[in-house]
Amino acid sequence: MGTPDFAVPTLQAVYEAGHELLAVVSQPDKPKGRGNQVQFPPVKEQALKYGVPVYQPKRVKEEDFVHTLRGMEPDVIIVVAFGQILSKEILDIPKYGCINVHASLLPRLRGAAPIQWAIILGEEKTGVTTMFMDVGLDTGDMLLKEETPISPEDTGGSLHDRLASLGGPLLVCTLSELEAGTLVRIQQKEEESSYAKMLDKALGNLDFTKSAAELERLVRGLNPWPSAYTHLDGKTLKVWKAAVLTEDFEGEAGQVCKVEKDAILVKTGKGALAILELQLEGKKRMSAEAFLRGYEIKEGTLLQ
Repeated sequence: MGTPDFAVPTLQAVYEAGHELLAVVSQPDKPKGRGNQVQFPPVKEQALKYGVPVYQPKRVKEEDFVHTLRGMEPDVIIVVAFGQILSKEILDIPKYGCINVHASLLPRLRGAAPIQWAIILGEEKTGVTTMFMDVGLDTGDMLLKEETPISPEDTGGSLHDRLASLGGPLLVCTLSELEAGTLVRIQQKEEESSYAKMLDKALGNLDFTKSAAELERLVRGLNPWPSAYTHLDGKTLKVWKAAVLTEDFEGEAGQVCKVEKDAILVKTGKGALAILELQLEGKKRMSAEAFLRGYEIKEGTLLQ
């Protein structure tokens, strides 16, 4: 059970390891883009290449679909970024349970957006955890983990791709240990848990009273979606890349305190944020240097 790009490498790894795939369950097709053309979820596209049957129930808890699942008699159900909550009725169907591939080092960052929040919160490392699912939100017993450091250059996009590539091999190892009877279940410590809430566009609105370090992490964490932004001359200004300056400038938070050849420096609650790559509403994404060749920004301009 999976839907977006993140789940595709796990599907590939399971298939290539020679496991019998009875079916793939994905979210319903959705219209996308300017033409509103219906697009298949990435997991469905991959499953069709393998000739695996695909099911797309609007609600996975529907009685008819639960009956269909039960009829398959699966040994295991693998869940990766599926997008729907499974009922206890479904969790109890497979012989060996439901195994989830989660993009954090549980119990840290349970929830919908652990990849982006790992960067936003300044975590030094993250990873992938396989776990047996229960009725709670990412609260089941942990199985195997794979760690990766978070670099100062990592974005939500780069970390997403790296964790996706770790998930497949880790799941295959988990299944091997399950077959061998050597899999160890580790209960999560509730006091060590934290929650990674779902992302929305409002989260990207840069609050310049915060420190430059916090804002720079937000820029990276929300790249490519939903993106960090502010406003210039009444237009939305997306910020794609930034750097932290510890130097303090005069003025109020959000004011352009200096304009350099390749950067726009903005005063924050602590230090300055150097905007290096941006996109003004209606324009293409570009470097600050290219932007400044065609757009004059004066010192003292307030971004808000």
